Amino acid sequence: MNAHMNLSESIQSVGQPQPIRPPRSSRCGRWTAFLLAASSLFLGAIPLLQARDEPEKNPPPILSIDTKPLVREGNLPRSFAPVVQKVSSSVVQVFTSSRRPSAMQGPQDPFGFFFGIPDPRRNPAPKQSGVGSGVIVSEDGYVLTNNHVVEGADEVKIKLSDGRELAARIVGRDDKTDIAVLKVDSDKLSPATFADSDIIEVGDIAFAVGNPFGIGQTVTMGIVSATGRATLGLPYEDFIQTDAAINPGNSGGALVDADGRLIGINTAIISRSGGNQGIGFAIPANMCRDVLESLVTDGKVNRGYLGVLPQDITPALARKLDLKESTGALLAEITPRGPADRSGLRSGDVVTEFNGKPIRDARHLRLEVARTKPGLSVNVGIRREGSPKSLKITVRERPDDRELAGMGSGSNPSDADPGTLNGVGVADLNSQFRRQYRIPERIEGVLITEVEQESPAWEAGLRPGDVILELNKEAVTKADQAVRLTENPKDKTTLLKVWSAANGGSTRFVVVDES
Repeated sequence: MNAHMNLSESIQSVGQPQPIRPPRSSRCGRWTAFLLAASSLFLGAIPLLQARDEPEKNPPPILSIDTKPLVREGNLPRSFAPVVQKVSSSVVQVFTSSRRPSAMQGPQDPFGFFFGIPDPRRNPAPKQSGVGSGVIVSEDGYVLTNNHVVEGADEVKIKLSDGRELAARIVGRDDKTDIAVLKVDSDKLSPATFADSDIIEVGDIAFAVGNPFGIGQTVTMGIVSATGRATLGLPYEDFIQTDAAINPGNSGGALVDADGRLIGINTAIISRSGGNQGIGFAIPANMCRDVLESLVTDGKVNRGYLGVLPQDITPALARKLDLKESTGALLAEITPRGPADRSGLRSGDVVTEFNGKPIRDARHLRLEVARTKPGLSVNVGIRREGSPKSLKITVRERPDDRELAGMGSGSNPSDADPGTLNGVGVADLNSQFRRQYRIPERIEGVLITEVEQESPAWEAGLRPGDVILELNKEAVTKADQAVRLTENPKDKTTLLKVWSAANGGSTRFVVVDES
């Protein structure tokens, strides 16, 4: 039997592929696949964590914090020397040595981190050294720097602005944000004052203070070019972008505002030459504070956890979901028995507000959940079927990655309405297909067996092995049911809820537009 025959004529037997529509020679429209976070980023839920003995906690660091907004009116001063003097004694040089190759190799690193380690292919010395920057943040000796500055280091020391050199120990590192905390023993230190990095604005003056190329403390000036950048592929990114000159060796240094307050820790640049080209990134001070306090008090970063898999809302999804705006985070999947599931959140809900803050997109929701202390109950604003609702959710502690990974248009020759999902073949799920495509027993739906390349369905990201869970918000469990739902459509756009092993065993919403 022809694999692409018209379904109105015949439905193949159970377990055999069935075409939803025959392929067509011409197509229109371009639709990009929705890329969801990898399973290691999956906020999906797992069974509640078992109780365990709580280790004795260290006292939190005593920080200087000034959350007043900047005065943004008035003329520029003739000199910024008072601003620089306020912060210069807080910024230190960080020296490391190691007999193991570092994970980052300085200017050769494709991500543009700034750690001046010689490339061992050119300098095969048994002992390697590097130099970066750091910021003193407490009088009792806590120092912020980048994880990639001290990763793999056997020895660390810092050099103060007055020339003193002190041995430092690594209190903790967080590779998910590229933050590390050092501790030195001294009582004559000048800590930086933290600003509220959530209220900085594009156009604010910014100063980068650090140790570029190991030449000594250097100050450069620019502005805040953008906020909320995510460019380096780290699990948690919310970078401040600046055009203040940043170069190799600036890693871990300070980005400060016009009052000399710390607004970020310099981390990376985008550069074709390896040097500054006016696009630098800093980790926001508020994120640094959260990580610092967790590493000092608990020895690890305790991140909040909801048990959801969010995705961004495209204009096409907004139209199909009857949303007036494309802001918010669409919940593609709710894992059973997690905090979100227990609170009543459902797949298809759109989170518009979390703990009093408007949510821009899926990444923003992940960041806000992660920075929420486990055990805290927060209000979550959602839109469900077009109506606003508010739920109370108790945030739990995020499991480690190992636990999370274990969870797992052209013309038609026929006068008849061609329907939708043209060029897509489907079949009922059976044990053979489950083994072939690694589909868990808990997944109930219809298997996609083929997708014609260059079709709207292919461009939207549908692939053989995906499982259709819903078609236009209606759950599907049989191939012939899926076929019927694509006949005589109201319009040529189809909203699908799809599970995919290729995306780490995750669920996402997809819009296929054949208009």
